[in-house]
Amino acid sequence: MRSFKLSTALLAAAALLALATAGSASARTPHPKRNSVIPGASCRTTLNVAPRLITSGETALAFGHSACPAQTVTLYQRVIGTPGFAVAGTTTTDTKGAWQITTAPQTTNSQFYAAIGATQSHHQLEKVAAVVSLVGPPEGKQILEGLKTGRANAVTFSGTVSPNDAGDIIVLQRQNAIKGNEWHQIGLTIVNSSGGFALTHAFAVPGASDLRVLLRGNKRNVASASNILSYQISQAQNPQLTIFSSLDPLAYKGSTVISGKALGLPNTTLTLDSHTAGQKFTPIATVKTDGEGNYTFPAQTPLVSTYYKVNGSGRSSAVLYQGVKYLLTATPSATTVTSGEAVTFTGTVTPAREHDIYIERLNIAGTGYHVVAVAKVAANGTYSISRIFYAPGTAVLRVKIPGDSENGGTASTPVTVTVNPLAASKLTPEPPSNTTTPEEGQV
Repeated sequence: MRSFKLSTALLAAAALLALATAGSASARTPHPKRNSVIPGASCRTTLNVAPRLITSGETALAFGHSACPAQTVTLYQRVIGTPGFAVAGTTTTDTKGAWQITTAPQTTNSQFYAAIGATQSHHQLEKVAAVVSLVGPPEGKQILEGLKTGRANAVTFSGTVSPNDAGDIIVLQRQNAIKGNEWHQIGLTIVNSSGGFALTHAFAVPGASDLRVLLRGNKRNVASASNILSYQISQAQNPQLTIFSSLDPLAYKGSTVISGKALGLPNTTLTLDSHTAGQKFTPIATVKTDGEGNYTFPAQTPLVSTYYKVNGSGRSSAVLYQGVKYLLTATPSATTVTSGEAVTFTGTVTPAREHDIYIERLNIAGTGYHVVAVAKVAANGTYSISRIFYAPGTAVLRVKIPGDSENGGTASTPVTVTVNPLAASKLTPEPPSNTTTPEEGQV
């Protein structure tokens, strides 16, 4: 009996020793190298999607780096508000483990991640603004004699939203004419079932008027501003004593002739009064009407936007708002760049004044421009403003200075910039300052 028990104990001890030896040998098996991939191994990658904010129809560039060369990278995308990810593209890491994929044209906010084998990168949100197009009366004041104050002269603005955001709110905004960098609500409407909208507005106060509409943000798109329309608003005419400008708006240091008719007042002395923003009317010239009541004052050369009116024989004309636009020069640093390289516009603004200034890009539909960068004009009138481009292709750009109480806004001549690919290993993450837009203002 003792012999049987001893044999059993020896066998059990031998089995335990064999298991321990096997475990020790397994622990000593070397791990695979980090730069090789075998089934189940970890091979992580970083992910950048740039720019972080684009407008519907534009592409973005997804790129990253892994410690694993010559491996398949799959980019996945999920549209915000919908379940599940779908494949957005595939590529292979280069000899340094770097990779890049140009996305399809984007229309909605999305999340992205990249995967190599079973490992995934972090998720990154790509924000997309809708294309909001605003249409109104022609911006040149000489057509239809410009816009006038009063309900009888109410103006209808219309436009479209793409992608269609039927049921969402559209806010009509007017830029603060004093500071030239704030937006205030002056009306609102709803996007209809076909993606269009229309709203009517009556102007109460003469002066410069930069207008846009803003689509409030939702799951599909971030808050999206339209192109900007610029107008000069004057009072409705007094038919007994009319007042017109021969050229409105003027370029800085330009001249205009103010004329009109005093009905039934031949050979009558009339006085021209003027004032600039925040000041009071003062007389600046006198003339006599001809035998039919027509009058013409000597040419005027206002250096800032100016209000005019004519008085005589107890009559007073409407207030005429004479716009004077900034002079703007804009020179791009290059018209051909590589992915991740900045295009910098430099130039001058006359008259010199500290002020916001924009780079604007033509939307894919070709219906209007949207702001892609904001900077400041220095007190001496010089400026430098930049935008970094990532996705290969072309972009039509211009520089614009918005108007204010003293001078009207001006845009430069558009230029086409070509963006060529860059080796994935040389791409760097987008700096936070690259995607800046004007404040939304009151919505």
